[in-house]
Amino acid sequence: MNIKGRSFLALKDFTPEEIGGLIDLAADLKAKKKKGITGNSLKGKNVALIFEKPSTRTRCAFTIGAIDEGAHPEYLGKDDIQLGHKESVEDTARVLGRMFDAIEFRGFKHENVEALAKYSGVPVWNGLTDLCHPTQILADFLTMKEHFGKLEGLTLVFVGDGRNNMANSLLVGSGKMGVNIKIIAPKQLWPTDEVVDMAKKFAAEAGSSVIITDDVNQVEGADVVYTDVWCSMGEEDKAAERVKLLKPYQVNKELMAKTGKDTSIFLHCLPAVKGNEVTTEVFEAENSLVFDEAENRMHTIKAVMVATLGE
Repeated sequence: MNIKGRSFLALKDFTPEEIGGLIDLAADLKAKKKKGITGNSLKGKNVALIFEKPSTRTRCAFTIGAIDEGAHPEYLGKDDIQLGHKESVEDTARVLGRMFDAIEFRGFKHENVEALAKYSGVPVWNGLTDLCHPTQILADFLTMKEHFGKLEGLTLVFVGDGRNNMANSLLVGSGKMGVNIKIIAPKQLWPTDEVVDMAKKFAAEAGSSVIITDDVNQVEGADVVYTDVWCSMGEEDKAAERVKLLKPYQVNKELMAKTGKDTSIFLHCLPAVKGNEVTTEVFEAENSLVFDEAENRMHTIKAVMVATLGE
């Protein structure tokens, strides 16, 4: 795998071999960190961390990952720079690209992260946009591979808001990596045809399947049951309407039993609203690997930085 100098904006831009290479590199970096071994592949590098949206896991993962490998991370919150307000995204990109060796962006518009990559001249990493959340999927896949020993042939079922950035990225990532994926959501919250068609194309090449349905009984056969908050950041005004619409799609003990497998695991990208998309009982159960998954954000993000920027 050689992706040095490339930006990491969306999983569609990477081959299954490259995605698998990042997951394997993350596992290696994780094993080394557990032994107290950190690297210096990013020594002397300065990394800009742009956050329009607040974050626990993404911010901590990029900060610790950068420091572990010898880089200096600089946090730039929405009140710290003029991104898209007093200064265009393109101009900000050209300034930051002359001062920093790479840029992370977590925010709303996907076109902003694309503009940063186009105009900065340095690797840009997508820490989340309204369209997709690629670093989260790497953490999910590392967690699944650690638990099951493989990815190909597993069945992942996402239950909830089927048109949010997580559903989009799980569709594309699963298609790429040969994971069978089902999105279970009310029809009003199905993913776009464009994303589904892309996922189906990748799945056809990998020999896996893509199913979009509103039937919760389709959770049968799931190795992984996945959910996310019912209201993404910026959608708080839709909370009451969403809760009413999605209540039948709550991941609870009854829904987990429908998998028909006692080996199924539960994943959630966090933060979780317990009592909405998932019950406390499922969240705290032994087969809930949400905190392994949260830790793996750091190891997979470190892998992205090392692979695209490291010496």
